Amino acid sequence: MENFKEKIPTILGVIILFAFCWLGYYLLFVQNSLYYTKIDNENLKKISSSDMRYQYTLTAYNRNGKKKEITFKTSRELKEDAYLEVEIMMVRGVKSWKEIQYDELPKKVQLKYQ
Repeated sequence: MENFKEKIPTILGVIILFAFCWLGYYLLFVQNSLYYTKIDNENLKKISSSDMRYQYTLTAYNRNGKKKEITFKTSRELKEDAYLEVEIMMVRGVKSWKEIQYDELPKKVQLKYQ
């Protein structure tokens, strides 16, 4: 029994290390949220970067209508008034985006853009 008691700190350390590794993996690669925004080229900033020449800072909404300001870079100027679905990861920021139609927006987001 004493031998087991001596191993408890090691076992707890391994469990805590595993939990931190899992949390890091989750935050970096798994956890993501979808937000929806509308392109406003007045919020376009030209930057001097090799591939990404434009930077947008826009107001976006999640499916429940919660507001968030997002910033992302693109290689081209996007179409004015286009709607985007933006995938955001907590640690990495904007992971990807795609253009969608107004009727593809969640209902609560549609109300924000009426």
